[in-house]
Amino acid sequence: MRIVGMRFCRQAHCLVIILFLLTSCFIKKEEAPVLPPLTFPLSQPHIGFGVVNVSYTGVSTDPGEGGVSLGYLRRGTVVQVLERRQIRNGGKTESWLLVEEAFSGWLKETLVDVYENELKARTASDQMEK
Repeated sequence: MRIVGMRFCRQAHCLVIILFLLTSCFIKKEEAPVLPPLTFPLSQPHIGFGVVNVSYTGVSTDPGEGGVSLGYLRRGTVVQVLERRQIRNGGKTESWLLVEEAFSGWLKETLVDVYENELKARTASDQMEK
């Protein structure tokens, strides 16, 4: 009787361990994604070069909708991209670029095609219908 009780105890112990392992495999924890910084501080003095991809857009003093207009850029204008920043706007995250052309200011990233060097940006600008 004692041997049967020990076997039952061992089997129950094994069953508990197996159930614990199986349940721990299926429990998912909600984790926040790890995002690298958008502008690396030790890299080049600029991110790249961009080409304005809309017919006409304003450049602001600050990222977001609250900035004061500094001027306007036309489609195909090549700008140097100095910084990228993400901001929250109405529950959505938007990326903005600090650009420099005749003046420095902020543009929404969707309005600019970014290239790694000036030659690629100028080639893309030349191929655009203006």
